[in-house]
Amino acid sequence: MTPDLAIALTIFMPAGATLLLALLDKYPNARETVSLTTAATLFLVVMALFQDLNAGVVLTSTWFNVLPGLPLAFEIEPLGMLFATIASGLWIVTAVYSIGYMRGNKEKHQTRFYICFAIAISASMGIAFAGNMFTLFIFYEILTLSTYPLVAHKETTDARRGARTYLGILIGTSIGFQLIAIIWTWAAAGTLDFSVGGILRDKIDPTLLPFLLALYAFGIGKAALMPFHRWLPAAMVAPTPVSALLHAVAVVKAGVFTMLKVGVYIFGIDLLAETGASEWLMWLAGFSIIAASIVAMTKDNLKARLAYSTISQLSYITLGMALATSLGVMGGAMHIAMHAMGKITLFMCAGAIYVATHKTEISEMDGLGRAMPFTYAAFLIGALSIIGLPPLGGSWSKYYLMLGAADTGQLVMIGVFMLSSLLNIAYLLPVVARGFYLGGRPAHALSAAPSSRGGIQEAPIWCVVPPCLTAIGCILLFFYAGDIYTLIEPVAFPAGTLPEGASLP
Repeated sequence: MTPDLAIALTIFMPAGATLLLALLDKYPNARETVSLTTAATLFLVVMALFQDLNAGVVLTSTWFNVLPGLPLAFEIEPLGMLFATIASGLWIVTAVYSIGYMRGNKEKHQTRFYICFAIAISASMGIAFAGNMFTLFIFYEILTLSTYPLVAHKETTDARRGARTYLGILIGTSIGFQLIAIIWTWAAAGTLDFSVGGILRDKIDPTLLPFLLALYAFGIGKAALMPFHRWLPAAMVAPTPVSALLHAVAVVKAGVFTMLKVGVYIFGIDLLAETGASEWLMWLAGFSIIAASIVAMTKDNLKARLAYSTISQLSYITLGMALATSLGVMGGAMHIAMHAMGKITLFMCAGAIYVATHKTEISEMDGLGRAMPFTYAAFLIGALSIIGLPPLGGSWSKYYLMLGAADTGQLVMIGVFMLSSLLNIAYLLPVVARGFYLGGRPAHALSAAPSSRGGIQEAPIWCVVPPCLTAIGCILLFFYAGDIYTLIEPVAFPAGTLPEGASLP
């Protein structure tokens, strides 16, 4: 398979599946089989490209020139491959989970849901493999538009209001800030191609670099950097599979992935370090980490608490880039994978609880852990990974982020990471503690769940198995973090230099 064909398949395969999904509207079993088969096939194609990348094959594809020197082009590099692997792999899990959730809640417009989900994954592949900032921007906007109907899925007043907030902030920031930054970059550098080391050195007055970076940072609204973060809690009116898409599979990961790409391939971390252009962003990201964590502690609604947790965790990645050090980039890239696995686990567990009990408030969930032990055990593992406790994947990304802060002498930022982990404990572990140790066993609340031996009354199996699998994934990521390190190493350490203590033991 040629690179041109393989790259085209990753984008057009999910989009093309929408035709079959629409035709099978009245045949849910066949429709969901198409969704699962497409997800699995996409993952296999991405894995084939992964092997080619490891073998040193140059993977590029140019479709056409929009303007002279401005092509719609694709190039597969390590950061993009990491994002594509996460998005395609977790699509399989989310597709399985969606079957149990959508049927268990008897959701309307299920075909529309699967169609929009497939388009969102197609856009994510375009973002992952974009060869320049123009191509990335096109698919970035497609992702926003394709997920708007998903946020508004329930078609209630709250859903429509949340969807308007979602669309307004994301489109407003991308057009009002990011597009201006892209035009400025093209005018100054004469290109928008991604290049290791950046394309802006000696192209822009160093005193203007912080302003250009601000346009990118606030224009990449999907990274949920404060104060442009309100769209994310507003989008929690959507069904839980959509929340999983927003928080783990595609949307927010597209945001922080873009932030890393801008830092590494547009500015270059050496230029950011030499000019101090990203220092302000470092402090803003640090503030977002702590502030969002404190807000999360005040939320009784489980999905709202997890939403503010995501805002905090995304700023870890932005902070990693803003540190302008190789170790920070490594930690940020790792956190994309570690947070994706942990947070999708938490959201799927929240959805399983809702399917089984129709409860959304943490204060109403006392004793549920004894009736839903598999769901709550998976939640505990996902939470511990987000906290950063070994042997779970999140411990590695936080380790490298703190090394990056130490490498630049930013002791305050080390304190931010440590305080944030303590706050993670404060807003995540009480959910599990209440479930296992408080209240009586609320079996009467589990009317939606079938009875099983031992008195265990979990949600339907389609809603329980996926979070259990991703919880296992949180553990596996701890032991296979070296593979992610090896993948990202050429990007984080382009000169081949490796600081002492940076490698995995």
